[in-house]
Amino acid sequence: MSYIHSTAACVIQQNERFLMVEEQRGGPASVFNQPAGHIELGEGPIEAILREVQEETAWRVSLTGYLGLYVFHTDEGQTFHSHGFIAEPVNQLDLALDPDIVAAHWLTLEQIRLLDQQARLRSPLVLRRIEDAISGRRYPLSVIRE
Repeated sequence: MSYIHSTAACVIQQNERFLMVEEQRGGPASVFNQPAGHIELGEGPIEAILREVQEETAWRVSLTGYLGLYVFHTDEGQTFHSHGFIAEPVNQLDLALDPDIVAAHWLTLEQIRLLDQQARLRSPLVLRRIEDAISGRRYPLSVIRE
């Protein structure tokens, strides 16, 4: 049985750096992603991304825009519908990070592009969402009706 994975991810920028999470995925090297995760039963994308950002980075953020819906098909035959958001950091909380997260990092675009060249980004969507955010692509949050 196949199904679509519904996820949310968030581009968070402060000055010239982006908030990224480092995850251990079972391979020899860790991978990097925006704060992201599955939308749980009973949640909408907005509630899910605010929860995921806090769990994975210990940051509270203010959503400022919607990047759109990104559709991604894996080599293993899985399909992901990923809601992309843009946010500004509000404050860091004194919370333990999700156990799957090695660390949260503020990285420059150049550092993220280097990780892409090293095949250490979780998916091609990571850099694409950042580039879309930088280019000014955004929609009002009101396009999502929860």
